[in-house]
Amino acid sequence: MFQSFESHASPDQGPPRLAALRLRLTAMGLQSWIVPRADAHQGEYVAARDERLQWLTGFTGSAGFCVVLPEVAGVFIDGRYRTQVKAQVDLAAFTPVPWPEVKPADWIRENLATGRVGFDPWLHTAEEISRLEVSLEGSGVTICAANTNAVDDIWQDQPAAPQGRAFVHPDGLAGEPSADKRKRLAAELGKAGQALAVLTLPDSICWLLNIRGADVPKNPILHGFAFLHADATVSLFVEPAKLDAGMLAHLGPEVAIRPVKDFVAALGKLSGTVRVDRATAPLAVSRLLTAAGAEVVWGDDPCRLPKARKNAAEIAATREAHLRDGAAMVEFLCWLDGAAPKGALTEISVVQALEGFRRATNALHDISFDTICGAGPNGAIMHYRVTEETNRPVQVDELLLVDSGAQYVDGTTDITRTIAIGDPGDEARTSYTRVLQGMIAISRVRFPKGIAGRDIDSLARFNLWLAGQDYDHGTGHGVGAFLSVHEGPQRISRISDVTLEPGMILSNEPGYYREGAFGIRLENLIVVEEAPALGDNRAQLSFETLTWVPFDRRLVLAAELSPGERAWLDAYHAAVLEKLGPRVSEPSRGWLMAACAPL
Repeated sequence: MFQSFESHASPDQGPPRLAALRLRLTAMGLQSWIVPRADAHQGEYVAARDERLQWLTGFTGSAGFCVVLPEVAGVFIDGRYRTQVKAQVDLAAFTPVPWPEVKPADWIRENLATGRVGFDPWLHTAEEISRLEVSLEGSGVTICAANTNAVDDIWQDQPAAPQGRAFVHPDGLAGEPSADKRKRLAAELGKAGQALAVLTLPDSICWLLNIRGADVPKNPILHGFAFLHADATVSLFVEPAKLDAGMLAHLGPEVAIRPVKDFVAALGKLSGTVRVDRATAPLAVSRLLTAAGAEVVWGDDPCRLPKARKNAAEIAATREAHLRDGAAMVEFLCWLDGAAPKGALTEISVVQALEGFRRATNALHDISFDTICGAGPNGAIMHYRVTEETNRPVQVDELLLVDSGAQYVDGTTDITRTIAIGDPGDEARTSYTRVLQGMIAISRVRFPKGIAGRDIDSLARFNLWLAGQDYDHGTGHGVGAFLSVHEGPQRISRISDVTLEPGMILSNEPGYYREGAFGIRLENLIVVEEAPALGDNRAQLSFETLTWVPFDRRLVLAAELSPGERAWLDAYHAAVLEKLGPRVSEPSRGWLMAACAPL
C-alpha cells in the first residue's frame, strides 16, 4: 500500500515539547518563535524531517503555522482545518486561531506587549517576513532572524534528509527538451539584464530539467536548488548520490552538479544582477546575496508560469492518464455499490480497495495524496486522513466522501465523488444538488482573456449562497503534469489574481460541510482552452473537462436543475459512457450504463 493508516498526531507530546521549546527560546534571548508548516523549498508537502509543526503540536494539516509566546501558543489554521485541529492538539496547551481572518501580527500584539519574535530565515519568504514586520511597526515587538532553528535544537530524533533517487521524465511526455526550455527562459533573463535566477522550488527545477524525484511522499519531486544562468547553463545543487549515470547523461555538460552543502557558499560568491522570487524563495537567499554584494532583483520564478501552461504533449498525456484513472474509479464505484449495503466496510477498507483498482492498471507510480475517505460526519473534515484510531464503519443511510488521486508517468489525477450509501435524506440531496450546480457553472463558463481565478470563484457558490450556505476553501487549485498535485500559481479562489491562460490545469471542486453530520465535495480536473468563436467574436477562454467519472444520480434533484444544467449533466454522462465503456470489465460496464442514464 502507498497509504498507511498510523496516526502521526501526538497531542500528548505537545505540552512537554512546548515547554522544552520555551526553555530553548529563553536561552536564545527570544520571547517567541514561529513554527511554519514549510521547508526551505516552501513546499506544501514536506519530508518527515521538516514536519516541525506536526512534531510540536500534533496538527497534521498541510497548511498552517504556530506562534509560540511565553503564555500562549496559537495554531493558525484556515477554514479547511478548523474541525481537524480540535481533535489533534492539546487544547490546554495550544489555542486554534482562525486564519487569515485573524492576522498573526494582530494576534501577537494582543498577546505580547514587548519582546523578540524569532524565526528561521530558511523557512520563511522575504514577502512573508516583510508583511509581518510592517504589521508590527509601532509595537514593542521586533522580528529576529535566528542562526539556528529552535525546534531542530530540541528535536532529538529528527529524521534525516530524504535521499530519493532522481529519474528522467521523457521528452515525449514533457513536450519540449530541457535544453530548449533553458534557452527560452535564459533569453528572458538576458533581455532583462539579469545574470541568473535562483530556483528554490523543486517542481520548477524538475520541470526545467525534465527530471523527477522521490524526496516527498506522493509528489515526484527532487529536493535541491539551482541557478539558471543567462547563458542557459544550470548549476544544480543536489545530493550527488541521488543521480545515477543515466541521469548525469541526461543532464549533460551544461548542467553542473554540486552538493547541496555548497549552496550557501555559492550564493556568497555571486555578483551582478540576480533574480529572486520574493514570494517563494527563503529570506536567507536574498540576505546572503545582498551580503555578497550582488544586486537582488525581485521577480517571479521564471519556470512557474511556463510550467503552468501545459503544452499539447502534456495535455494529451494527461487526457490518457485521466481515462485510465476514470476506468479504475468506475471499477471501484461498481464494487462499492455492491459491497457497501452489506455493512462490512470501513473507511480503511474503502481506501485499500480503491488503491487496489488503481494498481490493477499496472501503470500506478504512486497515489497523488493520501486518500480522503470520510463516512458520515468524517466527511465534514475537509482534509480528513483516516487512521486506525479514527477508522469508521461505512453505514447505511449516510454519505461517503472519497477524494483521491494518482500519479502516473503521463499525468496527475485528483477526483472527488460523494456517494449515497442507502438513503442519506432530503437535506443531503438538496445540498448535493447545489454543489453539483456550482461545479457545472464552472465547467460551462466562458470568460474573456485576462480573467483571474478570483473573477469566477463565485460562480461555484451562487446556489449555495442563495440558501445561506458556503464552503471555506478555494474552488480550485492548479495541478502539475506528473508533478505536484497542488501546483501554483494558478487557482480558482477569492484571493487569486493570477490570469488564467490556455494550458493551465485546475481542479473544480465546490463543496458543503455540515460539522458532525456530513460532507459533500465534487471534483473534476479541467484545463483552460481557447473558446470557439461566438457572437461578436470576442477572444474568450473556456474549460475542457479532463475527469470522466459519473456523479451519483441518486443524490441529484433533477427538478432543481435548469435546462442548461441538466443538458450539461446528461451530455457529460453520455461522454463518460462512450469514453470508459470499452475500458472497464463487463460487470462494471453494466453498472456504468445505469449510472450514466439520462436524468
